[in-house]
Amino acid sequence: MKFKILPKREELIAEKIVDAAFTVHKALGPGLLERVYEVCFCHERSKRELKYQRQVDLPIRYDGMIFDGGYRLDVFVEDLVICELKAVDKMNPEWKAQLLSHLRLTGKRLGFLINFNVPLIKSGINRFIL
Repeated sequence: MKFKILPKREELIAEKIVDAAFTVHKALGPGLLERVYEVCFCHERSKRELKYQRQVDLPIRYDGMIFDGGYRLDVFVEDLVICELKAVDKMNPEWKAQLLSHLRLTGKRLGFLINFNVPLIKSGINRFIL
């Protein structure tokens, strides 16, 4: 299978996303609500001069029509990278499948599944590329 390398711009965005997650986790630690991490993570996005959208509705395109599928992206960075944030004791494999589906539905290649409820944030950051 042949893999296509990510453009440099997406790699730079990815670095800033990981850095923001580390910064938030270092300041707050584990144990808070997902919403708290989302707000602080987005604040760190702004400090790194990256555009983002929170809680973005994701419609389903099918048979030439657009349907409200009830899907929502936690954080969409620079119209390129999807970030799904969690604050849970145990990751559910369905969340990986959900993120991969979101990437396919949007036509984007890079996504992060980040769980802030871990002792070391590096074990909570999962990067996915289509």
